[in-house]
Amino acid sequence: MSSVRLKDIVTRAPKDFDKKETKEKLETILLELDDLQNLLYAESKHSLLIVIQGMDASGKDGAVRNVFGKLNPQGVLVKSFKTPTAEELSHDFLWRVQAHAPAKGMIQIFNRSHYEDILITRVHKWCDDKTAKKRMDAINNFEKLLTEHNNTTILKFYLHISPEEQQLRLNERIKDPTKQWKYNENDFAEAKLWDDYMKMYEECFENCNYIPWAIVPADQNWYKEYVIATALKDTLKKFNMQFPGLKK
Repeated sequence: MSSVRLKDIVTRAPKDFDKKETKEKLETILLELDDLQNLLYAESKHSLLIVIQGMDASGKDGAVRNVFGKLNPQGVLVKSFKTPTAEELSHDFLWRVQAHAPAKGMIQIFNRSHYEDILITRVHKWCDDKTAKKRMDAINNFEKLLTEHNNTTILKFYLHISPEEQQLRLNERIKDPTKQWKYNENDFAEAKLWDDYMKMYEECFENCNYIPWAIVPADQNWYKEYVIATALKDTLKKFNMQFPGLKK
């Protein structure tokens, strides 16, 4: 049984956070991130893997666009892991993931990730508990391999949205012409499995914690993006990077 109880964790910003002030701080952080990412790319000693997970409509796409969208596209890659192809299913579940591990100097974002193979697969009973436990061990070993042998730092974010906010956003996709392209009838069916997903996420946090998870309140996009951007900035600054000198 997991020690994490998502229903006990708030999904909104602390009351002392002002929306306008926080958005202004975010803009300052994004400018700093632009410089830090340029330095990361130039020095080419470190790599960064960003894992973003969350329920449908939790704001994963928005986080990628609004936090990373202003960075140099030469140094940022985004990959979404959707339903496996026939070829991918003929290999081990991490085969399709390993090819997208970040090279030195790069920021790689997984918008949905290898964790889908122990989340949606378990909710829908496509993966039994014994297999899931083996996959969890493999995920921990995979992340350990990246951190210990390729100087990769991994940041894992779970975007924690409330079921009420999710329903509002899913319905907005029906009514708003600019968001109708996101509409998927199946999202409402998946939302009915909320409790099952929460249980699987909690077990994921408990067992796949070689790299700790950040559970990010996501009912308010401005706060969610501020939290992610701050964590990214703090991580890059800890690298103590330097521009390389003239090549000999």
